[in-house]
Amino acid sequence: MVKIPPPPPPPEANGKGPAEEGKPVPKPLPNGHHCQPMNRSIFPLSAVSSAAERIRFILGEEDDGPAPPQLFTELDELLSVDGQEMEWKETARWIKFEEKVEKGGERWSKPHVATLSLHSLFELRTCIEKGTIMLDMEASTLSQVVEMITDNQIEIGQLKAELKDKVMYTLLRRHRHQTKKSNLRSLADIGKTVSSASRLFSNQENDSPTTTHRNLTSSSMNDISDKPEKEQLRNKFMKKLPRDAEASNVLVGEVDFLDAPFVAFVRLQQAVMLGALTEVPVPTRFLFILLGPKGKAKSYHEIGRAIATLMSDEVFHDIAYKAKDRQDLLAGIDEFLDEVIVLPPGEWDPAIRIEPPKSLPSSDKRKNMYAGGDSQMNGDMPHDGGHGGGGHAGGDELKKTGRFCGGLLLDIKRKAPFFVSDFTDAFHIQALSTILFIYLGTVTNAITFGGLLGDATENMQGVLESFMGTAITGGVFCLLGGQPLIILSSTGPVLVFERLLFNFSRDNEFDYLEFRLWIGLWSAFFCLMLVATDASFLVQYFTRFTEEGFSCLISFIFIYDAFKKMLKLAHHYPINAEFKSEYVTQYDCLCMAPTVLENSTDVSDEGASVWFLNNTGLPMNATWSSLSTTECLKYNGELVGKACEFVPDITLMSFILFFGTYTCSMCLKKFKTSPFFPTTVRKLVSDFAIILAIFIFCGVDMLVGVDTPKLIVPSEFKPTSPHRGWFVPPFGGNPWWVYLAAALPALLVTILVFMDQQITAVIVNRKEHMLKKGAGYHLDLFWVAVLLIVCSFMGLPWYVAATVISIAHIDSLKMETETSAPGEQPKFLGVREQRLTGVVVFILTGLSVFMSPILKFIPMPVLYGVFLYMGVASLNGVQFMDRLKLLLMPAKHQPDLVYLRHVPLRKVHLFTFIQILCLALLWILKSTVAAIVFPVMILALVAVRKAMDWMFSQHELGFLDDVIPEKDKKKKEDEKTKKKRGSMDSDAEDERSPLRSLTDTHRAEQLRYYQDNCLSSPETSPLKPVPQIIIDMDPDDDNAFYWKSRGSETSL
Repeated sequence: MVKIPPPPPPPEANGKGPAEEGKPVPKPLPNGHHCQPMNRSIFPLSAVSSAAERIRFILGEEDDGPAPPQLFTELDELLSVDGQEMEWKETARWIKFEEKVEKGGERWSKPHVATLSLHSLFELRTCIEKGTIMLDMEASTLSQVVEMITDNQIEIGQLKAELKDKVMYTLLRRHRHQTKKSNLRSLADIGKTVSSASRLFSNQENDSPTTTHRNLTSSSMNDISDKPEKEQLRNKFMKKLPRDAEASNVLVGEVDFLDAPFVAFVRLQQAVMLGALTEVPVPTRFLFILLGPKGKAKSYHEIGRAIATLMSDEVFHDIAYKAKDRQDLLAGIDEFLDEVIVLPPGEWDPAIRIEPPKSLPSSDKRKNMYAGGDSQMNGDMPHDGGHGGGGHAGGDELKKTGRFCGGLLLDIKRKAPFFVSDFTDAFHIQALSTILFIYLGTVTNAITFGGLLGDATENMQGVLESFMGTAITGGVFCLLGGQPLIILSSTGPVLVFERLLFNFSRDNEFDYLEFRLWIGLWSAFFCLMLVATDASFLVQYFTRFTEEGFSCLISFIFIYDAFKKMLKLAHHYPINAEFKSEYVTQYDCLCMAPTVLENSTDVSDEGASVWFLNNTGLPMNATWSSLSTTECLKYNGELVGKACEFVPDITLMSFILFFGTYTCSMCLKKFKTSPFFPTTVRKLVSDFAIILAIFIFCGVDMLVGVDTPKLIVPSEFKPTSPHRGWFVPPFGGNPWWVYLAAALPALLVTILVFMDQQITAVIVNRKEHMLKKGAGYHLDLFWVAVLLIVCSFMGLPWYVAATVISIAHIDSLKMETETSAPGEQPKFLGVREQRLTGVVVFILTGLSVFMSPILKFIPMPVLYGVFLYMGVASLNGVQFMDRLKLLLMPAKHQPDLVYLRHVPLRKVHLFTFIQILCLALLWILKSTVAAIVFPVMILALVAVRKAMDWMFSQHELGFLDDVIPEKDKKKKEDEKTKKKRGSMDSDAEDERSPLRSLTDTHRAEQLRYYQDNCLSSPETSPLKPVPQIIIDMDPDDDNAFYWKSRGSETSL
């Protein structure tokens, strides 16, 4: 039981004030504050104070140097070998999570969350309070460190001088690490012995002290090496550590020559390699040593685990690096205890290992609270990807300058410094997989839309025009555009407009290509006007509601089209569902002569021969029955029989390839998180997932040998229609008034281009993608307008940003930490922003005409499977899809999503239903003749979202969607910030912490004053963490330590 001491009486109760007792009176701080303790105790007069203020000073100090490096912590325990010799054996290690050596001693446990006893933390605190603390020690070898520690303990009277040699001998014993070795090496290590300690100790009585010290030191130094051993240098665990990592060594053990614990905490001034002390060859910065009397090994072990766990805690880790004295370390332990969660002993089994969470809570909130940063409160609007508000950057990219082409010039200035790095950053194996994946997706898209355009325009635009337009526009945009991660492609709305425009031109006898040229010129002019007037600032009003509606619609179109094409293929190669094996003898197919010959009775033999030569071309010595199916149709024969239309294997094989490619792509993409194979192999397989899936099922198709439909690429470089060339003349084909009237349909094209381009750009530039080189909305639209002019003059399709392919491009270039602690999920670092992948993809697309002999082996069902994968993959992480799943889940089974904590479930479902309704209307509109106004309806989503302000509060919309920006948003934010900081001279500020809401100059001035005046006086300092606790040995108690408070009844 924990007994809380009564609050001490105030100084006035004893009749003496601070001045009467000779204690310094706290001086006022520069702004009028006094050094008054900030107490979190429930007793208003209690002297027990939180460690928060001291931590605030430690973490709040400005440090221009690099951040403290990652720590690798190793716990070594003193164990006996064959019951005789003692050596240090590694029993656990930490980076983020704890790993233990299993009882068998042959393997490491899975990483798990360290679970500590509260008693061990209190004992650790006492160890730090009573032990030797040596910060910024200058030493280069372990023997120097040990000697300085022992000398210090002898000097302060904590260690007897005659025990120095024994302590040094013990601490310099050999360290055995848990590393992978061959079986022969392991057997050799087991049989290996060193000189006996008992023999040394028995000879000690006959030797002089000097001789004994020399023997002990010599023997022990032969046990531990000054240089890293080969096992250390070959240890693959180094891959888990960053290059600048440092080590923290914890040594605990029991000996028979000590009567009281020997405790030391050391921080070296410079991290140094201490030979074979650590499992991995990293320099040591911290050492914690605990040697104690026999019989308390379990307690020592738990204290060692406690300090090791603290060193892996991010806040204490920073405090340990910045601490200036013992009190700073105690304050760090107290802060850790403030955050510790205690579990009841009878309701949880400590032997259960807690799996590391998939996403770790950020320690930034704890650090900011002490460092003076602003912590996010419940009322703030989070942006957490698919689970919170999300959002796109609202910086200078979307700022309305009010100057002619002001936004365009800012985009150029912003992107120009990164132009060279946009190419150098692409030199990575990941870029190769991205090029192959996006190339195949782009080629498939070009062929698909090219074929559809050919059908819609009677081959005035076809597959070859689609290839050429894709190569020119995509290459130029990726080379010079503001956001090179965006992939340009033909889109569904553009295809609908082209079909309607061609039919209108044919019905009114207009020259289609010339009419289209003037529409393109007017549209480009309108787009350039939008660029010049900074109209892209309207992108701020494209919130998550609009983005998700658009991106989900495009994703559903990809999924729908993939299945539609497969069903069309099944219709072309039907399966004979009425096939009966009993009547298999009746299934045949014969080639018969044309019906005109069989029905002719008045045709002579000479006439028949002439007819054959003129109409069939069939050789005179050939018979109809000997011809193949292709030859029969070639010579105008007729196929007769039930089996003629029976192609049973093609459809089935096509669906196997279709679903196989999709499933294999999904599985291989997730292979990175599987437990199989080393990390490098898993990452490589994941990066090349789609390419591997394509190669695998192309191989399956070739092995089976079924004649599935293959990719058809034009083999000649010429326009699809013989009635057109590569340049469209602007005059001569239509009346003069058509050139002016073209401005009306051009308005629709402008809306279409602006919405498609900018919504896709907003999705690509979202905050969760962590793009570092900035966006370029104005520059993107500028180049789309210029390329619109080029495509119109050359009679090529118009191109805008393709949502699904662009998202796939982003996903394939995502970067994660190469080194992650065991049990820790790799952290997302951002996207590999560069131009090279896009440029190479579109160069290859242009060269595809000359790669027809290779591409013809790729089955179309495999590419349709890639289409399906791209559609499904682009839905991952979309909040709308998460909310759709919630509709089918009982409340008790719903995941712990952020917005569910702050928004009522009925409001979440209402928001989802509105999105479903809008999406359904867009789908219906897309499927009808009214699809030409599709861009206008996308724009209407912004109005719907604005109207939702009447149905939802801003707090609810902050979690379900972005809050629509107001005109004076920046002004209001500035006012809010000023109110939050407050005035330095206000009366309200006098009641707050001396470090809260001050400028950096005042903060530094107060910090110096506080350290010089307040910390120098223990009575006026607010940093009295807990009552003084001492370590003492209780012979009647089973525990090594019992807790006794000076001058109080507190005991633990």
